[in-house]
Order: sequence, then structure tokens, then C-alpha cells
Amino acid sequence: MDSAPFHQLADDPLEPARAYWLRAEDGIRLRVACWETARAAAEGSVLLFPGRTEYIEKYAPIARRLNAAGYHVLAIDWRGQGLSDRLQADPRPGHVGAFSDYQRDVVEMVVAAEELGLPRPWHLLAHSMGGCIGLAALESDLPVASAVFSAPMWGINLRRLQHGVALGIAYLAGRVGRGGVAAPGSGGTRSTYVLDESFSANLLTRNVDEWARLVREAASWPDLTIGGASFDWVSKALNECTRLSQIPSPDLPMLVSLGSDERVVSGQAIRDRAARWPGSTLLEVPGARHEVMMETPPLRDLFIQAMLDRFADS
Repeated sequence: MDSAPFHQLADDPLEPARAYWLRAEDGIRLRVACWETARAAAEGSVLLFPGRTEYIEKYAPIARRLNAAGYHVLAIDWRGQGLSDRLQADPRPGHVGAFSDYQRDVVEMVVAAEELGLPRPWHLLAHSMGGCIGLAALESDLPVASAVFSAPMWGINLRRLQHGVALGIAYLAGRVGRGGVAAPGSGGTRSTYVLDESFSANLLTRNVDEWARLVREAASWPDLTIGGASFDWVSKALNECTRLSQIPSPDLPMLVSLGSDERVVSGQAIRDRAARWPGSTLLEVPGARHEVMMETPPLRDLFIQAMLDRFADS
């Protein structure tokens, strides 16, 4: 594994993660980063699956909380975002050729965890789109002892648009050669969500300090950001959510959080999956929006403690 860049804001006094380049089976270059606990005897390791539009650096505060609790953390930039290879000439829309391609990235992440000698047991922490990828990875026997999901994308909140209508529009866009174009309403088309949206109207967090950090990062590192999802991504994501809704639940302990003010993913899909996952816990967080790990301190800490309890009990 070759060394890769890792960004930090100028006023961040902590040690940066160690970042590496990987190469997927189909030739796509991927970036991972590892934060190591300072404890002599680690509790285990966490494989962190970010969401759509996200990049490794966004999770540095959470990784450090996990380090303090005794866990190594390995995170990834999915293909098409962060510093991993973009998949079409226009790098701004979030795009993927097939949702199953993300599993190629998972394979390389697991290989990297082995090569880095990350201590076991391993645990999964997955947010939003990462939760969709994570459930598919568990279906293929991802070697983890437990799974924690933050607002997983097991369904998409289309608001006023019906599932079939959205799928039809995305399909037609692909048929006329517009599949790689950002779909209206999926986020900023040329910039990125946190730079296009006001704090008062955002769907992610009520924590103004976290929002300000995300704005600073997006403005400082525009090469890490992406804009709205392409029509092709939308159609493939909807189809993958439908496919996953029909599979049995994995046989391992699971915690999933859902904010009362969730408006990005489908709360009903999360409740449905939790209800048919033996050994699972549904943590409903009053007042939380989509990003519970970046919410106000009481809400964030509630989730982090529940996560650590799940890891410790597995």
C-alpha cells in the first residue's frame, strides 16, 4: 500500500490519520485511512463505512472518540467520492456504475485491514449510504462481530415523489444519455450540500459548531466533495434498497439509530428491518436529524455510548 494524503484544518492539533492508496479489482484507485488507539491492548477495530458525498476526514472526531475507547479505526473513500477515483468525466455528480461495485471497495478495505494487522474483533460502523453498502457486505459475510448503523439508507425518503415515478424518471434520463447528470433535488449540482444550504434549513444537524466545521472543510478541500447524485446513482440506489429489503437479516448483534427529524432516508425501512433482525436494538433519538454522530453533544454522546456498549457486548 502506498501512502496517500490526509487533510487537516490548520487549527487541528491532533495527529493525522495514516492514509493509503488501494487498487480495486477493476482498476479503480481507492483511499483508506487508519487511526490507531494509543492503548497498549486494543479492544478491537472498527471498519467505518461513510455515506454519500462524504470523505474520510469528516470522521476524524468520531475516530478519535473510538481511539480513546481502545479501538483502531479504518475508513474509506468510496469510488466516485473523496480522493478515490471519480467515475466519469464530470467529477461533481455522485455516480456509480453498479451498486455492487461498492462491494469491490469493501473487499479491498478488508484486505487492507488484514495487511495493517488491525486487532480483532472487528466491528462495522456505517452511516447512510454506507449502511446500504454495509448490509450488502454482511450478506456476503463481512468478518465483523457486530454492526452499528447510523440512519442507514435501507430506503430513501423521496418526500412527495413516489418510488416508481422517481425510478421511471431516472431510467428515462439514462435512456437519453443523461444518466451521469445530477438529478434535481439530490443536492448541489456544481458545489456541495453544506455550501449550498443554509444552517437553518439543513437536514443533517442542529449542531452549529459541527455545521461550521463541515463548511470549513468543504471550502478548504473542494477536491474531496461532490454534488448531487446522478440519475444513474438514483436508479441503482432505489433498486438496491428494494433488493436488500427482501433478504434475511444477518445473524449478529446490531444497533441502528434513527433521529426523530430524519428526512433523508426512510425511517419506515429502518423500523421494518430492526423489527425482523433478532438481537437488534433500535435507538430512536429525539430531536436528531440525519447525522447523529455530528449532532448536538447530548444526542451525539447518547449514540456513541450505545455504540460502545454494543461493541463491548459482542
